[in-house]
Amino acid sequence: MRRSQTISTKRLFMTPFAHQHADELFAMHSDAEVMHFLGGPQTREQTEEGITRVQRRWVTHGYSWWTVFLKSTDIIIGAACLQHLAHKEDAPLELGWRLIPHYQGKGYATEAGQAAMDFGFHRVGVDYICAVADPKNMASQHVMQRLGMTYVGIQTHYDAPCAYYEKTKPA
Repeated sequence: MRRSQTISTKRLFMTPFAHQHADELFAMHSDAEVMHFLGGPQTREQTEEGITRVQRRWVTHGYSWWTVFLKSTDIIIGAACLQHLAHKEDAPLELGWRLIPHYQGKGYATEAGQAAMDFGFHRVGVDYICAVADPKNMASQHVMQRLGMTYVGIQTHYDAPCAYYEKTKPA
């Protein structure tokens, strides 16, 4: 794993998905509350397949999903990503995140989202990043607003209506 793929923030450490994270990622991905707006709970097999798929994207693109650790405890608290919107190679890069319920509402999603955005703008070199959420997922939309993203409207992505937000790299 190239060192440049890891991110450290004030409270978080983010490293690309790895198979040694599978137990904690499965616990999060099988949680109905976490996955409510994300297609529903996953099986262990789906989580394992997802880790393998994400690892391939890291090799191909140099970005994808990170496992998010709380620095002070080294505990996995969630995941964050920078990926092609709806997994379409010609689409803009999108931010995403999910947190274990105990860690929600503490600013960690915003911190991880900002780190992923900075990675996109400064390490990948893109000038534009988006984020989408289920229109009823106000918590994610509030994170997008805290990240300085602008609401564009409802668009269809992932075969579903999504609230679409965007941000252009600051000059």
